[in-house]
Amino acid sequence: MTQEEKTKIEERIVDVLKTVYDPEIPVDIWNLGMIYKIDVKDDGTVDVDMTFTAPSCPAADFILEDVRTKIEGVEGVKSANVNLVFEPAWDQSMMSDEARVELGFE
Repeated sequence: MTQEEKTKIEERIVDVLKTVYDPEIPVDIWNLGMIYKIDVKDDGTVDVDMTFTAPSCPAADFILEDVRTKIEGVEGVKSANVNLVFEPAWDQSMMSDEARVELGFE
């Protein structure tokens, strides 16, 4: 797989991640800054590192499964490994400007 193909797959992954929401927050996980890494491998597997706004998120299992399912639905992706990480710890500075406005921080 060429770097250009990987980049296109990564762009499509970002698009689907913008459709994943924490049920308690009206902003998608991408704009919240909860995705730390997307690594598209030559064989079509994808490794994603993500976090939650709080370690005890009650919707964690639902969100993780939604992320995995949606990434695996992207053309060119064979499988997705979603790794839950808490380093670095999430904070409000990781949000996009759009998320800050939506949540009233700006």
